[in-house]
Amino acid sequence: MKIGNVHIPGVAGLAPMAGVTDRAFREICADNGAAWTVTEMVSAKGLTYGDRKSDELLELDDAARPTAIQLFGDDPSILAEGAALAMKHRPDWLDINMGCPAPKIAGNHCGSALMREPELCRRLVQAVVNEVDVPVTVKIRKGYSPSEINAVEVAQACEAGGAAAIAVHGRTRDQMYAPPVDWSIIKAVKQAVSVPVIGNGDVVDAPSAAAMLAETGCDGILIGRGALGNPWIFADIHAWINEERRVYTPPLSQRLLTLLRQTQLAISHKGEKVAMLETRKHAGWYMHGLTGAAAYRRRACAMTTFDDLIALCKLVEQEQNG
Repeated sequence: MKIGNVHIPGVAGLAPMAGVTDRAFREICADNGAAWTVTEMVSAKGLTYGDRKSDELLELDDAARPTAIQLFGDDPSILAEGAALAMKHRPDWLDINMGCPAPKIAGNHCGSALMREPELCRRLVQAVVNEVDVPVTVKIRKGYSPSEINAVEVAQACEAGGAAAIAVHGRTRDQMYAPPVDWSIIKAVKQAVSVPVIGNGDVVDAPSAAAMLAETGCDGILIGRGALGNPWIFADIHAWINEERRVYTPPLSQRLLTLLRQTQLAISHKGEKVAMLETRKHAGWYMHGLTGAAAYRRRACAMTTFDDLIALCKLVEQEQNG
């Protein structure tokens, strides 16, 4: 698959997730086979206001490339200005969020709320395309509500604006992330546009990834929640697609070492205090499915230092192997 002039070395990429897909997690996923990564979504308006936190979220590492920066906003001129400012971080392409269902985003006429105005979607894409010299993509949903299912119309509008690829999450805004997911809408979008279409929604392992590709004909897949505590999913998918039919279950020691390395990376980027607060949820994901996982999560929620995490990992390994 190619996004504009960017070659993508595989079919499965890491989806943007607010508060999750930071530099550390993107690098871990890339190391484990993610064909591309996407930053947490960032407010274009925040960038234009010189917000330091927004700018810090866009810091990229070559180890996780190709990487896209995802922006959100509802004003074409502000989105274009934010895109121009984001270019100092040298993204491989820019992505526009038109799918976030969170009330604080959609309630402010951004994210999935944009799908109610296909012509505005076209103008947003066109404004950014005219401003930057890298490809521009969009991420949309099935629609805003069951009575407003218009992913095909929005995708065509975005393509008309110059979008180089379109990612489709197979749920409406009001579904949030609840089942069921509708892969048929991804297929419908794929048949309606000429640019690459990337499927998203309920791909949790290699077999479900292969099923989405087969059922929808999409060109690539975005993995979101399926990668939480499980960055090995990307290598699994690529192996499965290449007929190896592998489903890899990492040993506990590898899971814990990966968690420790991810945390060390996060500390190097954010400092120990902030990194350890954010590591609490990641620790819970890496320990999901273990006997006594609930107790480990409770202990993780009290961590404040890297030494606390080391102690927890030693405890987990001792109890699980004892």
